[in-house]
This record gives sequence, C-alpha cells and structure tokens, in this order.
Amino acid sequence: MSNTPIGVVRRNITRADRAAIDRLAGLGVATIHEAMGRSGLLQPYLRPIYAGAQLCGPAVTVLLQPGDNWMLHVAVEQVQAGDVVVAACTTESDAGFFGELLATSFRAHGARGLVIDGGVRDVKDLTAMQFPVWSRAISARGTVKATLGSVNIPVICGGALIAPGDVVVADDDGVVVVPAAAAHATADAAQARADNEADKRARLAAGELGLDMYKMREALQKAGLRYID
Repeated sequence: MSNTPIGVVRRNITRADRAAIDRLAGLGVATIHEAMGRSGLLQPYLRPIYAGAQLCGPAVTVLLQPGDNWMLHVAVEQVQAGDVVVAACTTESDAGFFGELLATSFRAHGARGLVIDGGVRDVKDLTAMQFPVWSRAISARGTVKATLGSVNIPVICGGALIAPGDVVVADDDGVVVVPAAAAHATADAAQARADNEADKRARLAAGELGLDMYKMREALQKAGLRYID
C-alpha cells in the first residue's frame, strides 16, 4: 500500500444499484462466491461475533493505522442508510478498534454493520444490540486517536480488494465482495444457482444418490474405484 493516499476522505462515492443489492441480500455468501467463479471471498479468519449474523450493503471503506481508530469516527459522517463499513489496516493489528459506543453511532447514521480486518470488543453489548460485525479478533486492547488514515479509498481487507460502493455480503460462512459494476449480473447468476440447488435438494430429499444425480459413477470407475463385497 505504498501508493495509498493517506489523510483523504472522499465524500461522494458511487454505490451499487439498490435493486441489485436487495437481490443479493436474499442469497448466501457461498452461493454468491460460486456464482462469481469462486472469487470475491475474504479470508476465513474474518468471523461474525455472533451466530446468525447477516448483512448486505454498499461499502464505505476505511483505512486504519495499527492501534488507532480515529478514522472510524471520521467515517461515520460519510455513512448513508444501508451502508456497510469495511475497515482495513495499514499493517496487521488485532487491537479493539470498535465497540458498543461506536456501534451506537454507526447505527444512528444507518450503517448495517462492520467488516474489520482488526479486533473488536464489547461483544456482549454488540450481540445484545444485534449489530453485526465480522472481525479478525476479539480484543479488549484499547486504541488511540493520533494518526491519519483515509475514508472511501480502495482497500485490501481480508485479502480482497474492496472499492467504495462495492456490495459486501456476509453471513455465518464468511464475507464476499461483489464489484458494483457486476452486481446485477452476479445477482442473476447467484439466483440461477440457488434455483438449481433447490431442485437438487428436492431430489436428494427423495432419496436420489449424489453419485447418480451428478453422474459420478463413470468418472469413479475410470479413476480406479473398486467395490468389494
């Protein structure tokens, strides 16, 4: 990130189309990831702080400095209703950047949740609030407010490049990012995949074997699988 602009807040960003976001919200992370050719998935160390958490919305991105949450406070002013705040750090840090007070502020300004490549704290309170957060760590370690980062610039979070306005979808399986320009096409592909899975689910529930449904027997035979009675 040597060329990353520091000390910048972009006030005007182009968010993905709301209709596409609403369609993607009804689909799971795994389905969307598969529909994009198995791309867009953030690293699996980013985990929800409570089971059953879900979110989908356009990204407001934040670049933090290690152990410093100043820019999360700056970012609140840029949040619109339905946004997801995505926070990366200039270097690895598992400090407790985010807690119940910031969540209260985020929610008051319409944020749906947070994905942060760093630590969070006040997990009991965040869970009681049902404010969804995906983080790399849970840590009570405090932070300072001393060094500038940036808001609404492209960031690398969980190993994935995320631009302001991209669609971020998260659930129990992890986090996936959909480029804003590909939101409608991805929603189409993901819905088709979900419909196809519904048919397969019905066939499996009726007792059909995956061996037959997926036509695996010939390939298994060619691979040398032998049945011994």
